[in-house]
Amino acid sequence: MKLFEIRESFGLENLKLAERPTPEPAADEVVVQIRATSLNFRDLLVVQGKYNPRMKLPRVPLSDGAGEVTSVGAGVSTWKTGDRVVIPFMPAWLEGELDEGKAGSALGGAVDGVLSEFVVVRAGALLPAPEHLSFEEAATLPCAAVTAWNGLFVSGNLQPGQTLLLQGTGGVSLFGLQFGKAAGAKVVLISSSDEKLKRARALGADETINYRAEPDWEKRVLAVTGGRGVDLTLEVGGAGTLSKTLRATRYSGHVSLIGVLSGIAGDVQTGHILHKAITVRGIYVGSRAMFVDMNRTISQHQLKPVIDRAFPFESAPEALRHLESARHFGKIVITIG
Repeated sequence: MKLFEIRESFGLENLKLAERPTPEPAADEVVVQIRATSLNFRDLLVVQGKYNPRMKLPRVPLSDGAGEVTSVGAGVSTWKTGDRVVIPFMPAWLEGELDEGKAGSALGGAVDGVLSEFVVVRAGALLPAPEHLSFEEAATLPCAAVTAWNGLFVSGNLQPGQTLLLQGTGGVSLFGLQFGKAAGAKVVLISSSDEKLKRARALGADETINYRAEPDWEKRVLAVTGGRGVDLTLEVGGAGTLSKTLRATRYSGHVSLIGVLSGIAGDVQTGHILHKAITVRGIYVGSRAMFVDMNRTISQHQLKPVIDRAFPFESAPEALRHLESARHFGKIVITIG
């Protein structure tokens, strides 16, 4: 089978097409032919060597895959050849709280990922792909969608009528927009592009702010919420935006801390957390149980992930360069086979 791997050293120039034997399933395992995979900012960091510089190489990157079952191991009765499936970001995190062992199963980082024609997965970890979604659409769900779901409803406990702040128009934020509107929330979204803000309004964003034109965007957030602040934020910026987010958040509000787009280190005004009794919770994707609940809502509302562009398998490095450019709106996918 063909796959991409990071060879002797990191860097997009070292992401090379390779071949390995097609895997066979052991007991309680399933072989999945990957039909599509999608990109997350984490994948770019992995390939660049910024995610874990001590990662053992070679490593197959990417965490998000959807495909069909091609063979099952002894004792597997839940899946059969031809079933359409999606693979969780952490196949060992089925339910409950995250721990070190579950985190160690994160695909495309701690272990080989899914930028490959075939992968082996524990049968109990797989989920059926939502019937109304294509392989490309289903492949966008494991990381960005589950992260947004966890940050909104599991950690954030978003309620109808509350106000949600979203940052940018990447996968997590646009899933947050779709989920938030389906839940009856008012959505405020910020971006540096007027064109992207226009597209976000077409998807249902109630208020949009160009943070390049308005660097003190937190003041505008306070203004559009009548001075109260938002109830919940999906914080994808990290240290560089967290202080502004805290100023834009109401007393006893909640921040789901997800991303590091602006860096992992910097000055954060923790006084806002204390004085306003704000809850800040780190979000590292989510469990299979969360994925199941999310898929139920996706199917109920017939939600469709926003896909920016699809690349062929052989153009995987170009897909990552497109992600690096930050020109995308929604998810970037790679079609395999």
